[in-house]
Amino acid sequence: MGLRVGEPFVIIPAIDLRDGKCVRLLQGDYARETIYGEDPVEMALRWEAEGASRLHVVDLDAARTGEPVNLAWIRRIAAALRIPVQTGGGIRSRDAAARVLDAGVERAVVGTTAARDPDTAAALFGELGDRLILGLDARNGRVAVAGWREDSGWDVLELAQRLQEAGARRVVFTDIATDGTGDGPSLESTRRLAASLAIPVIASGGIGSLEHIVRVAELAPAGVEGVIVGRALYTGAVLLPEALARVRNA
Repeated sequence: MGLRVGEPFVIIPAIDLRDGKCVRLLQGDYARETIYGEDPVEMALRWEAEGASRLHVVDLDAARTGEPVNLAWIRRIAAALRIPVQTGGGIRSRDAAARVLDAGVERAVVGTTAARDPDTAAALFGELGDRLILGLDARNGRVAVAGWREDSGWDVLELAQRLQEAGARRVVFTDIATDGTGDGPSLESTRRLAASLAIPVIASGGIGSLEHIVRVAELAPAGVEGVIVGRALYTGAVLLPEALARVRNA
């Protein structure tokens, strides 16, 4: 599936929350954390001011525990912004999804439950429709769950196709091996996933330069509608206004 004619490719800044701080992990390892800010709302407003049309927020504490540890921060971020927010981490039930959506978030990302209980995920997709995103986090082609600590046993393409049939409307795909490294995105695995589906894919992981973003944007005809960028924005390796202009004019 390709994007509709005239539909813009979206660059989505990421805010990862741990203990109320903006952090980034290296390859999903909680022991390899870098703190980039003490005020998530201030950071969110910065990305909006620099031109972001959407924000991606992850509750890293909830991803491990299943409890909405940073929900109050997510609510503050959503209230402070004019742009829509999507959030993931620990959303493993209808009630958890409802809490996040009631906090002002436009879309919730469900990952662990989708892999552990596809039938429950299917019911959620049927009820929430476009307000729910399928999150697929891959390690060596297999879906990882519970804050990336466990192997679900699912092949990425197999689970994606099953949940597309069950009503998933879009996918956020992360290759854990590249996440936080800045060494470049997993272009081939992203392209392969998008080509196997009729729903749009948002790429995540490995962005370390403007050229990396451009290369992901080149996958738009295959159905990749956007890319999530984290560490590269915080280090200054990528300047958001420049990246937005480059993709817009490509």
